[in-house]
Amino acid sequence: NYNVLEQVYDVTKFLEDHPGGDEVLLSATGKDATDDFEDVGHSSTARAMMDEFYVGDIDTATIPANVKYTPPKQPHYNQDKTPEFIIKLLQFLVPLIILAVAVGVRFYTKSPSA
Repeated sequence: NYNVLEQVYDVTKFLEDHPGGDEVLLSATGKDATDDFEDVGHSSTARAMMDEFYVGDIDTATIPANVKYTPPKQPHYNQDKTPEFIIKLLQFLVPLIILAVAVGVRFYTKSPSA
């Protein structure tokens, strides 16, 4: 086993000023962006600016190969029995009931036309 150190840069402060746009920098977040950087053909000025954003080195041998995310187990959530669901249902039904009563009162109290 041998350790490979990779350099880490925090370019957050440069996002707005990057000539290629912030999307280019954001797409390289959390990965080895060496090839991306080299393929563009950055100037010597751009290379000199990197020192300003240098954070440190990371030993890639300490990074686990594959970490599978397992979400925590949670009890089943039945939204149909929650008080919030009942309130939302009433907020929908009460105006409809009032409208139906109003139409019914109007219909039954309307004087017959001749």
